[in-house]
Amino acid sequence: MNKTEVISDAETGEVKDTIQRLADGIIYCIRAGQMVPGQHLVEADLTRRFNVSRGSLREGLKHLAADGIVTLTRFRGAFISAMDRKAVHDLLDVLEPLCSLAARLAAERGGTPEQMETLRLIAQEIARRGAGAQIASYLENRRHFYDLLIEMGGNGELGRVIPLTRTDLFRAQFDKVQTREQQKRHAVGYGRIAEAVVARDPGKAEKAVRKHFIGTRATVDELPDEAFSATYV
Repeated sequence: MNKTEVISDAETGEVKDTIQRLADGIIYCIRAGQMVPGQHLVEADLTRRFNVSRGSLREGLKHLAADGIVTLTRFRGAFISAMDRKAVHDLLDVLEPLCSLAARLAAERGGTPEQMETLRLIAQEIARRGAGAQIASYLENRRHFYDLLIEMGGNGELGRVIPLTRTDLFRAQFDKVQTREQQKRHAVGYGRIAEAVVARDPGKAEKAVRKHFIGTRATVDELPDEAFSATYV
């Protein structure tokens, strides 16, 4: 390998790191409530905010678009994706069996006492969402909950295929139109899942996940039509 090839490989690595940093930054902003579904993404603002070139920005947005996090329009630019009612149900249909598997594996395999306690404590923090906790802390705790379930279950592939970031989108999109009762119904479901996993009961864990998704689907069906009306203008 000559010097030119080494430099080229290094530069390629730097570009990939920059694109990943941009993608991680936008995803973090969604979870933190700093960007919301349907929001227009202005190129100049993003290049300054994330200190990236226009080329890296556009490449990063293409990656996020492929993952369904960003919507690219031909004439109006990029937007944080918003989901219609059918898209949410489609996502839930994919997510439920994967989350059921994660919970079952975690209950079967168990975990260290520290992992069990952490799962229980995260579920308690999520339950605060039903008492009015901020969406940003809820989304972070929810992600930690599923990451820990996957880690406890020992199947690394689940972490690659569960579309958790897409679920962050619809949670952020519907946050302000949900009732407190709907928020509470969703939040307490994590406690039931954690309880079953800590009890090392795979069947109960899967049942808790199914019940959790029944409640989520009910909430989606109850939401007003305007919750799904993003027009990307």
